[in-house]
Amino acid sequence: MGDWWYRNIVEPGKLPLLLALLAFVLTFLITRCVTRLIRAGKGPFHDISAGGHHVHHVVPGVVLMLVGGFGGVATGGRGWAAFLLAAVFGIGAGLVLDEFALLLYMQDVYWSERGRQSVEVVLLTTALGGMLLVGFLPLGVDGLSPDDRDDRGNLIGTLLLHFVCALVCLVKGKPKLAVFGVLVPVISIVGALRLARPDSPWAKRLYRRRPRTVRRAERRARRHDARWAGPTRRLQDLVGGTPTGEREGT
Repeated sequence: MGDWWYRNIVEPGKLPLLLALLAFVLTFLITRCVTRLIRAGKGPFHDISAGGHHVHHVVPGVVLMLVGGFGGVATGGRGWAAFLLAAVFGIGAGLVLDEFALLLYMQDVYWSERGRQSVEVVLLTTALGGMLLVGFLPLGVDGLSPDDRDDRGNLIGTLLLHFVCALVCLVKGKPKLAVFGVLVPVISIVGALRLARPDSPWAKRLYRRRPRTVRRAERRARRHDARWAGPTRRLQDLVGGTPTGEREGT
């Protein structure tokens, strides 16, 4: 175990990433527990106000992200200070992304249906952080041999291909595949080859004169949503709480 820890975490310099990821996940979970208690009127917790205005926890989160981010750059990622600042950054990121929907809609939608997007972004960020931790590199560079990395043509061609595939996924209305495809290119390649979602810019632009393709895309989207909507909602409710309409968060 000690040899694995040193070879896979310490030697590659991934300890700050691990600390940031753990701090991020724990902060999000603790924050959701506290906000649920506040929502239920239990425990000693309550909303924080200043001058009659509710202070969202995204505010200290931004401050902590700035301290951790700039401090980590200043230390060069070395020493105990870098580890501490990585944890500070993770805490700040957890607070900020817990209220991602507030930043997206510029409205307090914490316990609404739209507030689910905060939980979705946190889960996505956690997955991406875990993939980076276990060794995935952006745009498939980890899949190249040392000779390929030395060959600029192969390297640039690989980066461009994977970037274009991720971009196509995004335009086809598949943002999750685009994001994960940056780290695992085969995901973005599959997403780029498959039909676009019917409400995507790709479909609206290129499927206008192809009614059969539109119908196929609609059928595929309905099947996908029917298969995954239920499990996704249950996971979001379990992690973030069940939405009850537009009400003030914390």
